Amino acid sequence: MPKNLHTQLLTLSLLVLSRLASAALPAAVEGQPLPSLAPMLEGVTPAVVNVNSKTLERVRNPLAEDPFFRQFFGLGNLPQERIKQSLGSGVIVDAAAGLVLTNNHVIDGADELSVTLSDGRTLAGEFVGADPDTDIALIRIPAEQLTAVPLAATSSALRVGDFVVAVGNPFGLGQTVTSGIVSALGRSGLQGLGYQNFIQTDASINPGNSGGALVNLRGELVGINTAIFSPSGGNVGIGFAIPTPLAKEVMRQLLAFGEVRRGSLGIQTQDVTPELAELLGLGTRRGAVVTRVQADSPAAAAGLKAGDVIVKLDSKQVIDGQSLHNQEGLLPVDEAVSLVALREGREVRLSAVLKARLRALKGKDLDARLAGARFVELPEQLRQRGGQGVAIEEIEAGSRAAANGLRPGDVITAVNRRDVGDLEALNQRMQAPPEQLVLTVVRGRRAVLALIE
Repeated sequence: MPKNLHTQLLTLSLLVLSRLASAALPAAVEGQPLPSLAPMLEGVTPAVVNVNSKTLERVRNPLAEDPFFRQFFGLGNLPQERIKQSLGSGVIVDAAAGLVLTNNHVIDGADELSVTLSDGRTLAGEFVGADPDTDIALIRIPAEQLTAVPLAATSSALRVGDFVVAVGNPFGLGQTVTSGIVSALGRSGLQGLGYQNFIQTDASINPGNSGGALVNLRGELVGINTAIFSPSGGNVGIGFAIPTPLAKEVMRQLLAFGEVRRGSLGIQTQDVTPELAELLGLGTRRGAVVTRVQADSPAAAAGLKAGDVIVKLDSKQVIDGQSLHNQEGLLPVDEAVSLVALREGREVRLSAVLKARLRALKGKDLDARLAGARFVELPEQLRQRGGQGVAIEEIEAGSRAAANGLRPGDVITAVNRRDVGDLEALNQRMQAPPEQLVLTVVRGRRAVLALIE
């Protein structure tokens, strides 16, 4: 190639590249502005905060147990302590009251809470309440020039395919925005989580996003980001958020009662097996077979009977006994719910008003031999793994329960070899205290029979 032609081509190329480099992205195409999430996010991001929790932990120091090191290095017998920090996200949902929603696992056991706003201010956080079974926690910060994100209206039904945006603090990097769509609704059955009714999304959610906001394109809060499904620990496009209506109901109860009061139909069930389906002449293998209806329960008042197969609760499909239990725990107390059951080959429709479940039982109210023990329900995570029974939360020192060898953490699974599934069942078993009381106690990985005297 002639030298002068090469020079001309090089000059022309540089000229074209310089023009391209200086060309700005057009603000509009054919008179239509280019789409952008920026205007919506300007109203959302000030309401999404970073949550920092600090927990004081006692740790074992092997050197402090050695007499030589204790003597020559002055370690003494004092316990060693360290501060454990956890970073997560939160959403301001009430600017006037300074209320911030986050995940329970972000602040669980924290001795100190602080909240950093998008404008750089760091404020002390006050713990209001938490519900481990839905992984929702509520904290309060000083209501000083705060911005809240509006909650999506119940009428704004979320659909699979709707665009959503996640805002949070992944890996402690600072406020980060990702976008995606709603991949599925009503997800449940995830290991290690309590009552479940998740929004699934492919918007990137990573460690640190927990407690952050999932918003629609109107800038309304549709969910609280809480978990991911990942074999590697990083985002693979499967994230989960707690729907706003559920988070709102949990917040209402935490403010009103300091706890969440869950409803119960007052029944015991089992899954529909192929054998049961054939025996009962069912055209489906889905549903929960009622095996027992407690007296004076909402189910009894509604007319539910043993042998009925519940296939829908409040218009939602009942897959098995666990899904029924999950749905019960997500419904508000003292409100009517609809039931669809199969009875002798025909469909019956019933209505019931859920009553609050027992939260705890004192041993002295059951039997004098159990005085000093406090019984509570098993955590929902254990029930999802097949756990049955009631747990002993505490034992008073010097009490009769303590003298009988019962310990905090014990799980009672049977009374006189009759299974005890929950507090209601324990209460029923002890209505007529037996002359000889034998408890089946699970302690660690061992099950023992304990004669209570």
